[in-house]
Amino acid sequence: MTAVAELIVRNARITTLDRRKPQASALAVSGGVLLAVGEDAEVMHLADAGTQVIDAAQRRLIPGLIDSHIHVIRGGLNYNLELRWDGVPSLADAMRMLKAQVARTPSPQWVRVVGGFSEQQFAEKRLPTLDELNAVAPETPVFILHLYDRALLNAAALRAVGYTRDTPNPPGGEIVKGANGEPVGLLLARPNAGILYSTLAKGPKLPYEQQLNSTRHFMRELNRLGLTSVIDAGGGFQNYPDDYKVIDTLHREGQLTLRIAYNLFTQKPKEEVSDFIGWTGNNRYQQGDDFYKLNGAGEMLVFSAADFEDFRELRPELPASMEGELEAVVRVLAAKRWPWRLHATYDQTIARALDVFEKVDRDIPLAGIHWFFDHAETVSDRNLERIARLGGGVAVQHRMAYQGEYFVERYGAAAAERTPPYKRMLEMGVKIGAGTDATRVASYDPWNALYWLSSGKSLGGLSLYPIANRVDRETALQLYTQANTWFSNEEGLKGQLVAGQLADFALLSEDYFSVAESRIRQIVSVLTVVNGKVVYADQDFSHLDPPLPPALPDWSPVNSGSRYWKELASAPAARVSAACGCNSACGVHQHAHAYAREAPVADQDRSQFWGALGCSCWAF
Repeated sequence: MTAVAELIVRNARITTLDRRKPQASALAVSGGVLLAVGEDAEVMHLADAGTQVIDAAQRRLIPGLIDSHIHVIRGGLNYNLELRWDGVPSLADAMRMLKAQVARTPSPQWVRVVGGFSEQQFAEKRLPTLDELNAVAPETPVFILHLYDRALLNAAALRAVGYTRDTPNPPGGEIVKGANGEPVGLLLARPNAGILYSTLAKGPKLPYEQQLNSTRHFMRELNRLGLTSVIDAGGGFQNYPDDYKVIDTLHREGQLTLRIAYNLFTQKPKEEVSDFIGWTGNNRYQQGDDFYKLNGAGEMLVFSAADFEDFRELRPELPASMEGELEAVVRVLAAKRWPWRLHATYDQTIARALDVFEKVDRDIPLAGIHWFFDHAETVSDRNLERIARLGGGVAVQHRMAYQGEYFVERYGAAAAERTPPYKRMLEMGVKIGAGTDATRVASYDPWNALYWLSSGKSLGGLSLYPIANRVDRETALQLYTQANTWFSNEEGLKGQLVAGQLADFALLSEDYFSVAESRIRQIVSVLTVVNGKVVYADQDFSHLDPPLPPALPDWSPVNSGSRYWKELASAPAARVSAACGCNSACGVHQHAHAYAREAPVADQDRSQFWGALGCSCWAF
């Protein structure tokens, strides 16, 4: 008996990433998997009276995007507390958003901007001054994390965390003090970011029920961008299993809208072996199901191997104890056949880690264990050869889109031309996938990462890579879908639009393959499907969008539109721009007044003049 489709999407421009059938116009879904992918006529034969049929109106449809390195579990616990400056085009816009959020935030709560942006993205090419922060928020604590290099605290935040002239600098960090000996509100990673993490951890936290709500909202935001699967890389202050209770509950209650494979990140220096002996003894690799499963160890295996990626600072020299400590952990993992991932920014770190892996391999063959390095901005061909011989891989992220200018300033443009050498990895046959490392050192928007892979440009517009070191748009998409399944040992299960694979896909707001290069960064999904179910819908499909409770608490920035900033589509933008009656171009936004006008800013602040910050969109 011929199977009947529960859902059919037709009249689409489908990119399948299946070499046997690279293009199609329709797909059918049943039981959470793809029943058929082909032309409209053949797929519509699988419909009956109960089939939901969606006309895609010739939009581009792609496999659901997969981020192979993101901190989604930690990010979800805090998402509702955080004001997002991700993608915001000017400091003027960012400060308007901050001012509006300060007005909404009750005492003793903080307003926090926790990474995901770079000063290079702003038209003004700078961060706010401490005087500007104190003027906007004289009484409300404000914490702004810029990448993993610094944090800005206003006077109220300094009072809240209790830093004084007597507070010592932590190892590898600096609490900057003025001529009078008092902290000024600037914290620097030199290059250890511990001072940034630990200060942020002093802020108020959401209660458990609100963490559940916050995580649901973060997943919905990722769905808006076309993401259907992620690999969570653990994180500091993310203890297993305590800090996984929220995501585990959402999984048990059937409320996950992302597939999550998670890695376990050691939490205490000198106790790493104990962590992994306990975790491998009490848990089974890949325990769980297709929505939520254990993916192994990392990205932190031992603290002595952490080479922080602050390119404003010199490369850190790792201690002589690193090899012995790393070997002890890797032997535990290899014996249990647990894959691992290891944070490694610099080639020098990778070389020393490979010495350890090769030593372990002589006793416990690593073949078949899907282990890999994360980041690898300066990895050499020599070490790529060693990685390939051991059967490992490299997960790259677009951290250079955020830090490229700082890297060039320290090491020169020539050194930046292959940071990381992702095109070379493909040529050498190294397993490679792509992600973001969100939410702090970079943002979670996959389209900015796809733009970086294909254009080679930073957020600030700096061309980092020659054409020979970049990839085309289809290859970039493949790195963000099919290729990433190797890193969770799910090859053939998802990542393509092929009959029998999981029914995860996204219908796009603009055609990724034909839009101007600069428009890639503005793409969103208008229909995201996970496991055959619509998890996000907008524009012509908004009637299909599943209900979601308002963000909690009620003063959350999310309820005022805080999310990754995207320009409005051309037609709505034109309507809003025309309504303002302004015929002049702003020095920050140029002709695009519309997205300045539609920023998440309280109504009473829409005409606020931030002339000191260089924006004249006040002229509405």
